[in-house]
Amino acid sequence: MKIGWIGTGVMGASMAGHLQAAGHELAVFNRTRAKADALLAGGAAWCDTPAAVAANSEIVFSIVGFPRDVESTYLGDDGVLAADGACRIVIDMTTSQPSLAVKIGESAAAKNIGSLDAPVSGGDIGARNAALAIMVGGEQTFFDEIRPLFELMGKNIALMGGCGAGQHTKMCNQILISGTMIGACESLMYASTVGLDQQAVIDIIGSGAASSWTINNLGPRIVQEDYDPGFYVEHFIKDMSIALEEAAALDLALPGLALVHQLYTAVKAQGHGRDGTQALILALKALNGS
Repeated sequence: MKIGWIGTGVMGASMAGHLQAAGHELAVFNRTRAKADALLAGGAAWCDTPAAVAANSEIVFSIVGFPRDVESTYLGDDGVLAADGACRIVIDMTTSQPSLAVKIGESAAAKNIGSLDAPVSGGDIGARNAALAIMVGGEQTFFDEIRPLFELMGKNIALMGGCGAGQHTKMCNQILISGTMIGACESLMYASTVGLDQQAVIDIIGSGAASSWTINNLGPRIVQEDYDPGFYVEHFIKDMSIALEEAAALDLALPGLALVHQLYTAVKAQGHGRDGTQALILALKALNGS
């Protein structure tokens, strides 16, 4: 199958790689071409614009940075939906605004193109291991056709409702992660302060009721002061901002999320916007003078 892929960053390169390894023919675009080198070396074709990707593909996937990037990727002058060609279904896997997913769905439908919003959870580890959770919004018919491709990238895949439902589900995911991240960081700060071996703490509490993906996967990185990104701080701030905006529109108070958003904003202000989300520990260290 001819598949287009837009966005070959920390997660996108691995996800596209699984499709390529399964024998699909890829056409790719990324703002920084060098980040697509591995895919190009594997036989992918380079395209200069998202429109060119769409013109040479039956199916187009994207995973980019911010809602503004999603909008330009699909609705810009050189965007996917500006192209004429064989493209039948578009799938945006960026975490973005539910309202934008609906807008893209409507614009795609006007051109007789199917649209799915399909944000993911699992970070760089899940992307590399093809073990992502994929939460999807859109029509059942399009979901059923794309599901075999999703299964090359993820393990837990669900259609959550119409266009935008995937993004709303991802907001639920990010709200929960915000809580587990601050819990993991505060737990390890406490362990260090009272003189416990932090890794030993992770090993024991990570197998009980306090177990979480965060403590077991990012906890060791926190202990090792390894802040390399599996998911960027600045992108998580974007996600939390979307969730807070959606909640405000619903008159829904989410004080825990608001607090973690403030702490991550402080981490970014310290110059760590391109570090991984485990860098939240740096804000807590600053608050405690350590």
